Amino acid sequence: MSLPTTNHDPGFRITRASHVVLTVRDLAASRRFYEKVIGLILTAEESDALYFRGVEEACHHSLVLRKGGGAACARLGLRVFQEDDLDRLKGFFEAHGCRVAWAEVPHQGRTLHATDPAGTPLEFCATMPIEPRMITQFTRHGGGSALRLDHYQVLTPEVRKACEFYTAAGFRLSEYIAPAGTFDLRGVFLQRKGNPHDIVFFNGAGPRLHHFAFLAPEVHHLLNACDIAGELGYGAAVERGPGRHGPGHAMYVYMRDPDGHRVELFNTHYQIMDIENEPIGWDPSDHKISFPWGLPARQAWFEEATPFADVAIREPQVKPKPLTLESYLAK
Repeated sequence: MSLPTTNHDPGFRITRASHVVLTVRDLAASRRFYEKVIGLILTAEESDALYFRGVEEACHHSLVLRKGGGAACARLGLRVFQEDDLDRLKGFFEAHGCRVAWAEVPHQGRTLHATDPAGTPLEFCATMPIEPRMITQFTRHGGGSALRLDHYQVLTPEVRKACEFYTAAGFRLSEYIAPAGTFDLRGVFLQRKGNPHDIVFFNGAGPRLHHFAFLAPEVHHLLNACDIAGELGYGAAVERGPGRHGPGHAMYVYMRDPDGHRVELFNTHYQIMDIENEPIGWDPSDHKISFPWGLPARQAWFEEATPFADVAIREPQVKPKPLTLESYLAK
C-alpha cells in the first residue's frame, strides 16, 4: 500500500477552503463570542442568520450562523476559480457516485451542493459579493483579530477513502499521520492554496466537524483572545493551548463557542507550493511531534465534535487511542 497521488489536472479548479455554515441556538450569544473574542467582522445580520468575514477578507462571508434548535454543521464551503468549474465538478462527483445538486444560497453565486464519499456535506461556489477589507481599519480589530478562514478538520472512519477522493480532485497531500514504516493513514492534511492544509481528515467517529480555523496576525492576538474570553465569562471555553503544533510549527489556541462548536486561532504557516515538495509523514506515537512542549489535550478534544446535519455517524474499525491529558496524569 502506498500514498494516494494527486491528479494535477482533474478538469476543474478548486482554489481553497472558503466558508463554514453552522446552526446555533442563540444568535445574540454567538455574535458576542465571534465579534468580541475571535474578532470577526459582521457583514450582515438577518432575522435567522449572521454572516461574518475575517479582517482581511473581501468576500461576503467565511462563517455563516443560522438559528436552529441544536448545534450542527450544515455545510463546509469551498471555492472554485470560475463558474464553468462548477459544471465539471458536478460531473466528477456524479462519476464517483456522490449526491450532488444545484442550490440557491444567499450572498453567493451559483452554488453546488455535494456530499463526498466519506459523507461530508459540501458546497462550492465561484463568487460572492465583495465587501471592504478591514485590514487597515484598525479600530475594527478586536479579540483575536481573525484575518481569514484557513482550514477545517473532519473526523471520519474512512481517512484513506477521503484522501483518495480529494487527491483525485486535485488536492495535494502535505502531511500525513501513520505508524512508522506504514501508510496506514490515521490523519491527512490536504491543500489547494499552497500552505499545509485546506481540509484535514482524522480517524474517528464521523463524519463530524472537529474544528475550523482562522489565521491571526501575531501570537499576542491569541493571548488577547484568551484574555477577552476570560473577561466575558468564556474562560472555561479556552479548551487547548495556547501551544505550538508539531510539524506545522504554528502557535494555536482552541476555543468552544456558546454552542460547543470548536474554533482555532493560529498564526504562521509554511508554504509547499513547489511540485518537488513531498508529503511529510509523522508517527502518532512520537509525542515530541504531537505536542513539542506542554501537556497533551483533554480526552474531550479528541472525541467531541460537531455533527453534520442529518448525517449518520459511523464508528471506525480501529478506534484511536491518543495520549490524553487524563491518561498522561494517571501514569
